[in-house]
Amino acid sequence: MDSLITAAARALAAGDPLGALNRIALRDDANALALRGIAMAQLGDFTRARALVKSAARAFGAKEALARSRCIVAEAEIALASRDLAWPARSLEHARAILDAHGDRVNAAHARYLEVRRALLIGKLDDAARLLATLHPEALPASSRTAHELMAAGIAMRRLQTQTAREALVRARAASRQAGIPALAAEVESAWRMLETPAARVVTQGDARLLRLDEVEALFASNVFIVDACRLCVRDAGESISLATRPVLFTLARMLAQAWPGDVPRDALIARAFRMRDADETHRARLRVEMGRLRTLLRPHAHIDATSRGFVLKPMHAREVAVLALPVEDEYAPLLACLADGESWSSSALALALGASQRTVQRALDALSASGKAQSFGRGRARRWTTPPMPGFTTTLLLPVELAGD
Repeated sequence: MDSLITAAARALAAGDPLGALNRIALRDDANALALRGIAMAQLGDFTRARALVKSAARAFGAKEALARSRCIVAEAEIALASRDLAWPARSLEHARAILDAHGDRVNAAHARYLEVRRALLIGKLDDAARLLATLHPEALPASSRTAHELMAAGIAMRRLQTQTAREALVRARAASRQAGIPALAAEVESAWRMLETPAARVVTQGDARLLRLDEVEALFASNVFIVDACRLCVRDAGESISLATRPVLFTLARMLAQAWPGDVPRDALIARAFRMRDADETHRARLRVEMGRLRTLLRPHAHIDATSRGFVLKPMHAREVAVLALPVEDEYAPLLACLADGESWSSSALALALGASQRTVQRALDALSASGKAQSFGRGRARRWTTPPMPGFTTTLLLPVELAGD
């Protein structure tokens, strides 16, 4: 490898894409194309970056398997950065195996970290933890050790293990200082801010306040009966009862919890749960049926008693009832939570991350666009969606939750 390619590669490793381009901008050989692609990715031009890396992979050809595999890893990283989550995982795994077989441990580990990040983005925490456990960062460069600890912290935060997350971020900060890459250090500091900013809002007896992640963790460990509007479930005594596929039952549970220790009138329950303004006897009969179903689900944890005007929730063990919700609620809150990371998302990636159909996501995006809460650029398969970040809130850590219906 000639001296200009070596110098450009070192510049990229140090986070200096302009320094790399100064050396190879006019070259079209395979190595230069690959490095130019990585440089453009670091500068944020993902479309141009992907085209350059693909051209490099073709230029290397099948005989140069190691270089071609590095291009595949680079292309996967660019796809991840541009929130295109539908890239073929098998190709990345095959490239990782080739890198490992050729002794390129650093790039093989980097490929694994990309798999972990993708699993985190689509809410597969167990898969992310399993993949991360296969790596041993001690022998890797400081930049790779930083990535490892950031992944560990991300998993811990989403599992509400805030002390574990803090310990991982302490190690990430130390490794990032050794790496000396400003962008990496900024990513670590951004992760720290996620621990310190509100992640949810709790309502108890009509009073609402914002909670950080450690406060949410403490709430879950307390003797409180919780209706969790972030993950659409009911929590009590360390157990979780999912109502994600039962929207009517969840709405009823939330209304009862918000009114506790008082009751909720039947007409109010019907209007909210069934979206009916004028209730008649058939709606009241349906309400009795749905309340019976909710009673059955909550039987080990709470009673639901009828009153003269409606229904009241009576926890069996907990002394207090709370509703946990996102800091700012919106009909499309889960979708906005993903878009709030400041990256540009495709509708297919959003559907994958939220566990919803692409058709449902597209309808929601159109509604957000009409209200000015989201904007798109590009056409067809290249169309991407974004929205300005919401200052002062961490909205994604308690996801994923499914969008309603199809």
